[in-house]
Amino acid sequence: MLQYADLKTQSQTLKNQFASLWGRLDRDRRVARLAEIEAILSSPGAWDDPEGLKPLLQEKSRIADLVELWDRLHKAKTDLDEWLAMAAEDQSPEMLEALDEQVRLLEQRLGDTELRTLLSGQEDAGSAILDIHSGAGGTEAQDWAEMLVRMYQRWAERHDLSVKVLDLLPGEEAGIKSVSLLVEGPYAYGHLKAEKGIHRLIRISPFDSSGRRHTSFASVDVYPDAGKDIEIEIDEEDVRVDVFRASGPGGQKVNKTSSAVRLTHEPTGIVVSCQNEKSQFRNKETAYKILKARLYELELRKLADAKAADYATKDAINFGSQIRTYTLQPYRLVKDHRSATEMTNVDAVLDGDLDTLIRNQLLSEHARKTSD
Repeated sequence: MLQYADLKTQSQTLKNQFASLWGRLDRDRRVARLAEIEAILSSPGAWDDPEGLKPLLQEKSRIADLVELWDRLHKAKTDLDEWLAMAAEDQSPEMLEALDEQVRLLEQRLGDTELRTLLSGQEDAGSAILDIHSGAGGTEAQDWAEMLVRMYQRWAERHDLSVKVLDLLPGEEAGIKSVSLLVEGPYAYGHLKAEKGIHRLIRISPFDSSGRRHTSFASVDVYPDAGKDIEIEIDEEDVRVDVFRASGPGGQKVNKTSSAVRLTHEPTGIVVSCQNEKSQFRNKETAYKILKARLYELELRKLADAKAADYATKDAINFGSQIRTYTLQPYRLVKDHRSATEMTNVDAVLDGDLDTLIRNQLLSEHARKTSD
């Protein structure tokens, strides 16, 4: 049964969190910047070059979304103050239930706003390229990689993001060996960057007639989609282009036509391939898109004083290097080893319920950087 004293205590805790967060948001500066952009867009001749306005329009959209998010937070806090005042005079079950709903709403708004403040990098607001590779475990690992694809597709659906398969290499018996996905939409990269690392699955294998428990691994790499607005110069003389016959299902045309393309960027050693389209031209175009995204990530790492050598020193896709473990047997638990977050509803997680895991990891990473 709801108690006014309990709800009042919860409300005060949330109001304290609101005061701390609101003081860091600098809403006035963002609103002033919106006004500047509006003035530029309304100036004479501003629309003579619509293409040149694209970055400004994107900035306007990002800031407007942010201000709207903050305003929803402020309204939730103001509404809570009003419900608290009314509940102090009327503590009927109906009033307390309404107050409880408002407490929950403010808690949700605080979580949404706090998460968005962690996604302040220029690349965070954009789309993402997601690479998934099966690791140790053979067919079992390839099936696990396909399960991860489904998990991220379901997560994207929850957030109204689109997913396009850029390249897919199927497994011999089941699952996939590797896949590249383009996840398009606002803040796709900002959220999915928390998923980068080795993912481990423990379960009774459906491919083992003896019913033994197996451990499988798959790696997830995440790159910001460089898109068409970021200038990444690729010297064609630095890229070796190889064509080969596509593998996997698709009939005689797929298997007999050299339509698949592999690009090797010799200065960095980055290798990308694409065989998803029947057209060699289309595959080459997509492969260059992936290469551009990976080179863009290298540039971002340099700006952050990170080393591109991370590509050559990645953890092996096997025991001891996982960021998250999904256990289906002998008990059911998902544990993120970085943030120590645990979730018992494994089916929900595999069905795309990743927000808690992503949020806690971003908060954990932010706290680590702040303390360094």
